[in-house]
Amino acid sequence: MVANCSNVMNKARQPPPGVMPKGRPPSASSLDAISPVQIDPLAGMASLSIGGSAAPHTQSMQGFPPNLGSAFSTPQSPAKAFPPLSTPNQTTAFSGIGGLSSQLPGGLGTGSLTGIGTGALGLPAVNNDPFVQRKLGTSGLNQPTFQQTDLSQVWPEANQHFSKEIDDEANSYFQRIYNHPPHPTMSVDEVLEMLQRFKDSTIKREREVFNCMLRNLFEEYRFFPQYPDKELHITACLFGGIIEKGLVTYMALGLALRYVLEALRKPFGSKMYYFGIAALDRFKNRLKDYPQYCQHLASISHFMQFPHHLQEYIEYGQQSRDPPVKMQGSITTPGSIALAQAQAQAQVPAKAPLAGQVSTMVTTSTTTTVAKTVTVTRPTGVSFKKDVPPSINTTNIDTLLVATDQTERIVEPPENIQEKIAFIFNNLSQSNMTQKVEELKETVKEEFMPWVSQYLVMKRVSIEPNFHSLYSNFLDTLKNPEFNKMVLNETYRNIKVLLTSDKAAANFSDRSLLKNLGHWLGMITLAKNKPILHTDLDVKSLLLEAYVKGQQELLYVVPFVAKVLESSIRSVVFRPPNPWTMAIMNVLAELHQEHDLKLNLKFEIEVLCKNLALDINELKPGNLLKDKDRLKNLDEQLSAPKKDVKQPEELPPITTTTTSTTPATSTTCTATVPPQPQYSYHDINVYSLAGLAPHITLNPTIPLFQAHPQLKQCVRQAIERAVQELVHPVVDRSIKIAMTTCEQIVRKDFALDSEESRMRIAAHHMMRNLTAGMAMITCREPLLMSISTNLKNSFASALRTASPQQREMMDQAAAQLAQDNCELACCFIQKTAVEKAGPEMDKRLATEFELRKHARQEGRRYCDPVVLTYQAERMPEQIRLKVGGVDPKQLAVYEEFARNVPGFLPTNDLSQPTGFLAQPMKALRSLLEVVVLSRNSRDAIAALGLLQKAVEGLLDATSGADADLLLRYRECHLLVLKALQDGRAYGSPWCNKQITRCLIECRDEYKYNVEAVELLIRNHLVNMQQYDLHLAQSMENGLNYMAVAFAMQLVKILLVDERSVAHVTEADLFHTIETLMRINAHSRGNAPEGLPQLMEVVRSNYEAMIDRAHGGPNFMMHSGISQASEYDDPPGLREKAEYLLREWVNLYHSAAAGRDSTKAFSAFVGQMHQQGILKTDDLITRFFRLCTEMCVEISYRAQAEQQHNPAANPTMIRAKCYHNLDAFVRLIALLVKHSGEATNTVTKINLLNKVLGIVVGVLLQDHDVRQSEFQQLPYHRIFIMLLLELNAPEHVLETINFQTLTAFCNTFHILRPTKAPGFVYAWLELISHRIFIARMLAHTPQQKGWPMYAQLLIDLFKYLAPFLRNVELTKPMQILYKGTLRVLLVLLHDFPEFLCDYHYGFCDVIPPNCIQLRNLILSAFPRNMRLPDPFTPNLKVDMLSEINIAPRILTNFTGVMPPQFKKDLDSYLKTRSPVTFLSDLRSNLQVSNEPGNRYNLQLINALVLYVGTQAIAHIHNKGSTPSMSTITHSAHMDIFQNLAVDLDTEGRYLFLNAIANQLRYPNSHTHYFSCTMLYLFAEANTEAIQEQITRVLLERLIVNRPHPWGLLITFIELIKNPAFKFWNHEFVHCAPEIEKLFQSVAQCCMGQKQAQQVMEGTGAS
Repeated sequence: MVANCSNVMNKARQPPPGVMPKGRPPSASSLDAISPVQIDPLAGMASLSIGGSAAPHTQSMQGFPPNLGSAFSTPQSPAKAFPPLSTPNQTTAFSGIGGLSSQLPGGLGTGSLTGIGTGALGLPAVNNDPFVQRKLGTSGLNQPTFQQTDLSQVWPEANQHFSKEIDDEANSYFQRIYNHPPHPTMSVDEVLEMLQRFKDSTIKREREVFNCMLRNLFEEYRFFPQYPDKELHITACLFGGIIEKGLVTYMALGLALRYVLEALRKPFGSKMYYFGIAALDRFKNRLKDYPQYCQHLASISHFMQFPHHLQEYIEYGQQSRDPPVKMQGSITTPGSIALAQAQAQAQVPAKAPLAGQVSTMVTTSTTTTVAKTVTVTRPTGVSFKKDVPPSINTTNIDTLLVATDQTERIVEPPENIQEKIAFIFNNLSQSNMTQKVEELKETVKEEFMPWVSQYLVMKRVSIEPNFHSLYSNFLDTLKNPEFNKMVLNETYRNIKVLLTSDKAAANFSDRSLLKNLGHWLGMITLAKNKPILHTDLDVKSLLLEAYVKGQQELLYVVPFVAKVLESSIRSVVFRPPNPWTMAIMNVLAELHQEHDLKLNLKFEIEVLCKNLALDINELKPGNLLKDKDRLKNLDEQLSAPKKDVKQPEELPPITTTTTSTTPATSTTCTATVPPQPQYSYHDINVYSLAGLAPHITLNPTIPLFQAHPQLKQCVRQAIERAVQELVHPVVDRSIKIAMTTCEQIVRKDFALDSEESRMRIAAHHMMRNLTAGMAMITCREPLLMSISTNLKNSFASALRTASPQQREMMDQAAAQLAQDNCELACCFIQKTAVEKAGPEMDKRLATEFELRKHARQEGRRYCDPVVLTYQAERMPEQIRLKVGGVDPKQLAVYEEFARNVPGFLPTNDLSQPTGFLAQPMKALRSLLEVVVLSRNSRDAIAALGLLQKAVEGLLDATSGADADLLLRYRECHLLVLKALQDGRAYGSPWCNKQITRCLIECRDEYKYNVEAVELLIRNHLVNMQQYDLHLAQSMENGLNYMAVAFAMQLVKILLVDERSVAHVTEADLFHTIETLMRINAHSRGNAPEGLPQLMEVVRSNYEAMIDRAHGGPNFMMHSGISQASEYDDPPGLREKAEYLLREWVNLYHSAAAGRDSTKAFSAFVGQMHQQGILKTDDLITRFFRLCTEMCVEISYRAQAEQQHNPAANPTMIRAKCYHNLDAFVRLIALLVKHSGEATNTVTKINLLNKVLGIVVGVLLQDHDVRQSEFQQLPYHRIFIMLLLELNAPEHVLETINFQTLTAFCNTFHILRPTKAPGFVYAWLELISHRIFIARMLAHTPQQKGWPMYAQLLIDLFKYLAPFLRNVELTKPMQILYKGTLRVLLVLLHDFPEFLCDYHYGFCDVIPPNCIQLRNLILSAFPRNMRLPDPFTPNLKVDMLSEINIAPRILTNFTGVMPPQFKKDLDSYLKTRSPVTFLSDLRSNLQVSNEPGNRYNLQLINALVLYVGTQAIAHIHNKGSTPSMSTITHSAHMDIFQNLAVDLDTEGRYLFLNAIANQLRYPNSHTHYFSCTMLYLFAEANTEAIQEQITRVLLERLIVNRPHPWGLLITFIELIKNPAFKFWNHEFVHCAPEIEKLFQSVAQCCMGQKQAQQVMEGTGAS
C-alpha cells in the first residue's frame, strides 16, 4: 500500500505545496517521496496485506538496555520453531551461557582472536576492539594459492574510502552473526534481508554500509582457512546467500562464484571444502542459471563425493534446469554440527535451520526412537565421509554401502537408467502403482534387476519405513517371482551386514536401519504367509546369542525381532497361536523377566505383545537363555565377541559393564550400596531440565578439559538428554508400584480416623518415600550408562579426528563425569516422580476424604463399620485400631518416612509441600523471595524470573487443596503479575508478551491447565494474537490430542459459555477456531468427542457472517481487532499521527477543502507520504489505531468538562466531539473510495474491514478498561457517520455496497450486546437506523442482506432473554425492551415477509414468557395476501386457496438435532422402529433436573416443526390434505400424543408452545398445527392436558394486539365446536373471575349473541 490514494493524484495537476521535499529530484524508487504526477495507480493498496497479514515491524523495544532487546523478541518454543509472530527470524530468550569468546577453542594462530582476519568478521575477542583494521598483506598468514583479485577493479564502489562510523556499523552486523544470546544476534537470513534493503536504499549511509560489508567479506576470504568450524559454516551460509539473493552482479558475482569453486577444489574433507559445500548448498537453486559453472563443478576430481542432492542439482544445472524432484538432502559439515551443538548448548530455542544446516537438537523419549527419519520428502541416501559421525537425526546407510563395496559388484545400469529408476520410486504412490510398474518394466532390462533389488532395499526400504507397505504393494503388482527372490536375498544380506557390524559405539543409525529391515522382512515373508527359513535367519538363536553377548547386542536384536514378528498378526498362518511365533514370543517373555534388562527393550516387548493381542503374563517363558547345551552348539550370527564368551553359570549381570572395548576401570558400574545423598529435597528445581544446570559438577582437573576447554559445553547437554530419556518411564513405573502399596496401608491404618487431613499428610509422606526409593533403584544404573554414552558421543563428534590418547582421555572423562553427576540426575528424576505422585495419591483417596467431610457436615464422626468389626473381633489388643485418631507411635512411622526420603539428605522440616498445593505456603514463600529479589535488583532479568515463576506457579496449581485455598493462592500469583504489568513497572505490552512466551514454552504437563489460562486471559495478561497462533499450530492438524482437547475447552469457556470473559471475541481465537473447524471437517466421523457439537454452536454463532477465506475481508477485520491491542509503536509515530490528524481536521474544516473535501484530501495524502505513513501496511494500521484512540480521548475529555461544569451547553460539547470525529470519518471514507484502481473493489473492502476492525478493537478494549465509565458517543458517531458516508449515491460506492453492508454487519455482530453490554443503546440505534434497515432489507438484491440482519436481531434477543425470563426489568432494561418492540413494529409494518421467513429462529431465542414480543413476530403475513376475517361465521378454513401452500422457513432448524437422534427419528417416522424411540424421547429432550431449565427448548421446537413438515408431506403423498380425520393414526401423531402424555407440566408447556408458534397466517403449517392442537385436546386422557392447551392459546389472546390469525381460528373452533365440549370442562368454571374471562374472550371472538348461544347450547347439551 505504498501510494495509497493515487486515483486522486493521477490526474495532471500541480503538486500541492509541501508534498515534495525541496531539492530532491523526482525519483522512481518506491521508497522515495512519490511525485503525484508519476504515481502508479494505487496498486500498492491491492496488496494491503490487507492482502495477507500486517508487515512485521522490527523496531527494538524501548526502555531496555540494547543488549536486552533480543531477549524480549518473539519467543519460540524450544521443541518446535514456530513461524515468526511479530518479528522475523529473531532468536530468543536468555541462556545462561556467556559470550562466544569463552566457547571457542584456543590456539587460533595468535593468542587472542584478533589475529583471525578482520576479527573473523566479528568474533568477540578478548580485547574490546575485535575489529582491528588490518592491511591486506598480513604477515604470517598463508597466502591463498590462487591469484588475489584487486577488488577495486571488480567493485568500483568498494574502492571508496569508508568513514570509521560506516566501518564500525558494518562490523557490528558481522559481530551479531557470530554472537550468542544474551548478546545481540542476527541470523544469516536477517542479515541477507537487511543487505537487500540497504542495497536498494535511497539513504546514502545504508548503501555505503552495504558496500563496506561486502568488501570486508570478499577481502576476508583469504583468512577463511583460519576460522573455527562453526564460524566458517555461518560465513559460508552468508556467502552462498549473497549469491542466492542476487546481491552481487557482473564481475563481483563472477568473483564470488570463483571463490566457491576454488574452495570446492580443495581436498575432500578439508576446511575450505566444507566451506564450499555449505555455500553451494545455500545457492543450489540458482545453479540452473550458470550451466558453464556447473560443468566446472562436475569436473572436480572428488565430485562424486559431494552430497548426493548437490550432485543432482549440478548435473541438471548443466542443462539449465532444476532436478525433477528437488531432493532435500542435508549436508553435514564439522561447522554445521558445531553450530547446531552451540545452539543446543546455549539452549536457544531452535530456529528453522538455515539451508544446509543440520539441526542436531533432537528430543527423544526413549533411545529406541532416536534414529527414526520419517520425512515426507523421502530423501535418498546421502553419502557421508566415513569418519564423520552422522548427526543423530539422519539415518546413515554407510554401514550398508561399505559392505556392498566389499561384496562382488553387480551389473550397474547406465546413469540415465539409474536416474529413471530413482524417479519412478520418488514418485510412486498407490494411485499410480500400475503405471509405475509398467514404466519399470519398460526401462529396466532383466540383467539390471539385481541392481534394482539392491537399490530398493538399501536406498529405499532401509531408510523409509513409512513407505514399506507401498513398496510391498509394488512387488505384488510387479508379479515377478524372480525379482521377489532377489529382494528377499538382498534383505537378508543387508540384515546380516548390520548384525555383524561393530556395535561398540552407540550407533543409532545402524540400529534404526536394522529395525526398518526387520519390519520389511516381516512384511514380505510372514505377512504374505511365507516362512523365514532357519538357514536364512535363526531368530531364537539370535536372541540367545545377543543375551550372552550383552546389552549392546540386545539393543540391536530385540527391536529387530519385535519388528519382524509384528507382521505375523496380518498372516493367516503365522498369527498367534502359531507354534513358531509363540516359541519366539516365549523367549522374549523370558528376556522380559530379566530384572536388569534395559527399560526401553522391555517396552519394545510389551508393545509387540499389545500389537499381537497377547498378554505378556500369559506367555510361557522357558529356560532357553540359561540352556548351556544350546549355547555350545550356537552358530554365531552376530559379530565375533570381543573376548571369549563366558560359560553361562558365571554370566555377569547384563548392565554391570558396557562393551569391553573401553578400559574396564571407566565403565564398571557395579551395583553397590547407593552413595551418600548430596542434596536436600528443596535444592533441586524440577520445573524444567534447566533446573539441573546450577548443580552440575565439572571437575577442573579432568585432563580432557584442560586440553580442550570447549568440550565443557557438552556436559550439560549429555546429562539433560539422559534424564529426558528416562524420566517418563521411570516416573510412571515408580508411581504405579508405590501407589497400590501406599493406598492399601494408609486405608487400613486410617480406617477409623475421622480427620482426612491426617490421612492425607500420612499418605503423602509414605508415597514420597516409596516413590523416591523406587525411582532411585530403577534409574541409577541406566542413568550412569546413558550419561557416559551421551558424553562419549558428544566428545567424539566435537573432536572428529581424535588420536588414541584423546579417545582414552574422553572415556576417562565420560566415566568420571557420569559418576560425579549421576546422583544429581537421579535426584531430579526422583523429585519429579514425587511431585507427580502427590496429586495422583489424592485422586486415589478422594472418596475417602469425601466420606469424612460428608460425615462431619452431617454432625457425626466417621468410621468404617466393616473395619471396626474386623478389628474388634480378630485383632489382639496391642495392635488393634481404635476409633478416633491414629496412635502417635504409628504416626511416628509416617513422620520417619517424611524425614528420610531415599536419595535426599534427612530433614526435620515435615511441612515439605507434597504435590504442589498441599502446603502452598512453601510455594508462596519462594515466590515472595523472588519478589523481594527483583524489588531490590530492579532489573529486567530478575523481573523476568519473577514473572516466569508466577506464571508457572499458576499453571501448576490444579489440585490438592480446597477451593478457598486455591483461590487465595491464585490471587497471590495474579497480584504479582498485575504489579509487573502496571505502567509504572514494566507496562502491559512487555508483560503480556513475556507471559505469553511462558505459556507457549512451558512443559506440556502445565501447558494445558485450562482454568489457569482462562484466568490469565480474563485478567488481560495474554497477547491473544500470538497465543492463538501458537495454539492453532500446537494442535498439529489434530495429531496432538491434548492440545485439541485443551483448545476445545478454551473455546467453549471463552466463546460459548460467554461467562466472565466478555473482552475475548472470536477474532482473538480466529486461527484456533479455523484449525478446529478443519480438524472437524477432515476427521470423517473420528472427530474428538464433542468437537462436532462445539463447532456447530460456534458455527451457528458466527457462520451467518463469516467468510473464512484467509486474507479475505473477514480476516482483515479480525486482524484489525487484534492489532488494536498492540502497543509497541515505533518511536515518534504517535507524535506524527497526532500532527497529521490535527492537520487533517483543519484541512477538512477549511473553506478551501472543496466538494466532499477532495482538495483537502489530495493535499493530505501528500503529507502522509512525506511522513512515511503509507510505506507499509503495518504503519497504516497503527496510524488508524492511534487516530481512533485520539478522537475517542478528545470525546472523553469534552464529556469530563461537562461533568465539571454542569452549566456548559451539552450541544456545544457534543459539537466539539463531532468536530474531530466527523473529520476522521471523512478521511476513512475518502481513503476507502480512492484506494486501488477504480475497478479494484477488493482493496477498498479490505481497507474498510481493517479500519472497522481497528475501531472495534479499540472499543472493546476501552469498554473493558473503563467499565462503567465507558462512553458510547464517539464510537456511535464513527459508525453512523461512516455508514452514511459509504451509502452515499455514488457509483464507486454502489459497486461495493453489499460488501460494505456485510462489513458493518460483521462489526455489529462482533459488538453484540453480550460482548459489549455498555454499547447496547448505541448498537440498537445503529441496527435500527433507517438507512441501515432499508439497505439491508429492501435495496440489496435477492434478499442477500436478510440472513445477516436476522442474526443481529437474534443477538439482541439472546441478550434480552435472561432478563425477560426472570422478569428483571430494571429501568435501563425497560428502555431497551421498549426499543426492541419499536424495531419489531417497524419491521412488522414495512418488512412483514422478513419476519415471516425468520419467525422460527427468532422464537427459538425468545423466552416462553414473552408473549407480546412473540405475537408481534407471529402476526406477520405477506403484504400481497388478504387475510380472511377469522370471525366470519362458518368460515371454511380448508377451502382457502393459500391453505395448502407451505411457508418459507429460512432457518436450518434440523441443525440442532444430534445425528443419532435425527437418524432414529427418521427411521421411526418411516417404519415405527426402533420401538424404544417413544420411551426414550423424554430423556432425549431433558437436559437437567433444575426446574425451569429441565428441557432442551431448541430441540423441542425443532422436533415439533420437523415432525409436522414430514406429516404434511406424508399426507400430501397419499393424495389428501390435512384435516381432523387425515392427521390421525400415523407415526407423526404418535410422537405428538406421546409428548402430550409423557412430559411433565414444564415439558408439555414448552411442547404446546412450539405448536402454537406455527399458528400464523393461512398456510399448510398453520392448518396442520391447528388441527393437531385441536386433536390433542379432543383425545387428551386427562383434563390437565386440556387445561394446558387452553392456557397456551388463551395467554396469547389476552395480551394487546396484534394476534396471529391462526391462533384466533384455532381458539374460536375450540370454543365454538360442540364436539370439543369446551364449556363442560371444570377448569372453565373453577372460579368466577376465570368464568368471566372466558365469557369476555368468547364475546370478543364471536360476538355477544353467538357466544351466548354457544355457552348456553353447550351447557344445555
